[in-house]
Amino acid sequence: MASIDAEACPYCQVDVEEEPPSTTGQFPVPHTLAPLSRPARPRAIADADVFPPRLISGRSPRSTFQTRAFRKTFYPEVADPQWNDWRWQARNRLRTLAQLEQVLVLSEAERSALAQGPATLPVSITPYYMSLVSRDDHNQPLRKTVIPTSAEFHQGIGEADDPLGEDGDTAVPGLVHRYPDRVLLLVTDFCSSYCRYCTRSRMVGHGGVAPSEARLERAFDYIRRTPAIRDVLISGGDPLALSDERLDWILSQLRQIPHVEFLRIGSKMPAVLPQRITPQLCRMLRKHHPLWMSLHFLHPDECTPESYQACTRLADAGIPLGSQTVLLQGVNDDVETMKRLVHRLLVMRVRPYYLYQCDPIRGSSHFRTPVSKGLEIIQGLRGHTTGYAVPNYVIDAPGGGGKIPLQPNYVVGREGGDLLLENYRGDIYRYPDPV
Repeated sequence: MASIDAEACPYCQVDVEEEPPSTTGQFPVPHTLAPLSRPARPRAIADADVFPPRLISGRSPRSTFQTRAFRKTFYPEVADPQWNDWRWQARNRLRTLAQLEQVLVLSEAERSALAQGPATLPVSITPYYMSLVSRDDHNQPLRKTVIPTSAEFHQGIGEADDPLGEDGDTAVPGLVHRYPDRVLLLVTDFCSSYCRYCTRSRMVGHGGVAPSEARLERAFDYIRRTPAIRDVLISGGDPLALSDERLDWILSQLRQIPHVEFLRIGSKMPAVLPQRITPQLCRMLRKHHPLWMSLHFLHPDECTPESYQACTRLADAGIPLGSQTVLLQGVNDDVETMKRLVHRLLVMRVRPYYLYQCDPIRGSSHFRTPVSKGLEIIQGLRGHTTGYAVPNYVIDAPGGGGKIPLQPNYVVGREGGDLLLENYRGDIYRYPDPV
């Protein structure tokens, strides 16, 4: 497998002197790899894998059986220090048809999409996250989220490149000011792994949003001149793709603005590249409290021992963690899957925060569910598990309307001075509420 050139990876641009390129150069294909035409053993995460993971003699929790088997098959010469180095993971992302067909039995729809090049969004998957993807089952939930298919080339009704109208609310390049008291700061367009339903597929992965000092200074200047702004969400791309030093500089600049009360970081790293959450990173982040973090988990199979450790480190650093989950057809659109996800998130000290209706981004119709499905899931969670595990179901309104919360209708009517309410069992109760 071809190695990734430094220009394609911001990680390598920052720390190229400290971390030499991979010495393997080519992706190892061991002689023991079974022919792809032979049915292979399904590689779903085994029920025997303990969750939450248990520490063994004070050491880090072990990987799942699935990840260990993947490493043994495809990366037998890669030692633990390399595998657990987030820079090595970033440099060795899988990005091409030739690379992916070495580890997956591709469907015709997948092969077709990879052969002609994705409609908008590049392909990029870390070796770690690929270890969670089924080799044979193209309907496996995680596989659907990172491997393109020909469905991406179909534009459905109402779909657009910028369905949320972010470009129209852009105050200066990379700074979206939609709500009165908060802004969205896009610091980079790079992600270590690209989600096929990404609402910013028009811009991420194309090199148009670089973390340059000149561009960021324009954003900082706008925030300084706008005292109504008290909350800055740092996103992208993935802000944790930046080096500790660059991210520290960004946070420090924002912390020096008196009316900015707290900062948020949006990241999927704990799910796709948990090795990025190092003790050094957490020590740096602690300096910038109050600091919150919005993580992106969408299926219980992402809640691995590695992700558990990453979230534990962040939580131990005093950072409140919330998860923003996108509702996706064939991935997490049933009550039981969502319940397993939110329960695992709470164990990892991550509060399920938002359940997003999938944005009508171009080529996403195969991912979107009816809104009734999201309401069904919320109804299946409310009362059947702790309230901490029930996220807010929202639609980010197309055209720049912002997040609109949706709830099942628990108010079923009125009788005289009583309000009629339906509980989670479907029973009707009266609450005195004179008009």
